[in-house]
Amino acid sequence: MLTGRTVTWSSSTTTVATVSTSGLVTGKVAGTATITATSEGQSGTSAITVVHVPVASVTVSPATASVATGGTIQLTATPKDGSGNPLTGRTVTWSSSNTAVATVSGGGLVSGVAAGSATITATSEGQSGTSAITVTPPGTSRFGHVFIVTEENTNYSSVTSSNMPYLMGLAAQYGLATQYYANTHPSIGNYFQLSTGQILTNDDGSSVIENVPNIVRSLVSAGKTWKSYAESIPNACFLGGDTGNYARKHNVFALLSDVANNPTQACNIVPFTQFAADLANGTLPAFSNIVPNLCNDAHDCSLTTADTWLRTNIGPLLANATFQQDGLLIIVFDESSGDNTHGGGRIVWVAVSSKSKPGYQSTTLYQ
Repeated sequence: MLTGRTVTWSSSTTTVATVSTSGLVTGKVAGTATITATSEGQSGTSAITVVHVPVASVTVSPATASVATGGTIQLTATPKDGSGNPLTGRTVTWSSSNTAVATVSGGGLVSGVAAGSATITATSEGQSGTSAITVTPPGTSRFGHVFIVTEENTNYSSVTSSNMPYLMGLAAQYGLATQYYANTHPSIGNYFQLSTGQILTNDDGSSVIENVPNIVRSLVSAGKTWKSYAESIPNACFLGGDTGNYARKHNVFALLSDVANNPTQACNIVPFTQFAADLANGTLPAFSNIVPNLCNDAHDCSLTTADTWLRTNIGPLLANATFQQDGLLIIVFDESSGDNTHGGGRIVWVAVSSKSKPGYQSTTLYQ
């Protein structure tokens, strides 16, 4: 045996099997391939047969879900081997036990047709998994998880142009309010309007603790959980003023008496980094207030930056099974830039939910 010599590896059929630079062979599909090792012009081979690992089970996620009549929900099927390992590249077919209630596409997208129940089945190589679907009548669906992301200081026309393709793609797929207006200028009054139903102040530098009916009070009274995920705050439970790219005027939860005077509630203000962990662990609260920092909310940086941030950070939420089952996401701008119509100008308001009417545009005036 000679040591210290360079050896190169190759596969005769890379669609069947590949080989790494260290000789590790990976089977791709059933078939045969010859693996060759070459050193200083001399070669040796190994005949590799890749066998087909049969599908032993199919898991469908989510296993149970509800969808409104006219709404959709995406299911995912995962074929597995006898040890429970996921198998890729397998053909999956979908079917519904009751197409009068719910239909399913070849890709697992379920559409609610009429109120009732249906079992959706995914089949691969003779093995099946199911999801129990309940279709609710129009207007009766409830949201178990609500999320709001507030962006900054941009006219409706600027957003609906080509500057935010990801956001406007969501608007085209789900719902857009075309006549939604902010209440005032500058920012802070609109944030208070969203959280208390009142403008309260137009002083962006206000540090007054406001003791008025507010969303936190309503959530706690109803036994619902909440968090405010604020990007760029130094730590959880932070009630302080502006720091770095964080602006308290964009997170007025810190100025509500129910939060500022209650250490337990104050610790529901957490860094935005906690959002990904809560999403992965299935521990998202009933209500999530999402606060991008001054760059990522388009206050200091471009709409392209804000759009990229949404794609990166909100995209995983929309793909999550819990969100697809009972989630509602609202993305709204706090105020327009240079437009005073109805107080704060015309702004973009987008609603995303599997329960929404696809591609709906409302022309009703909202404020």
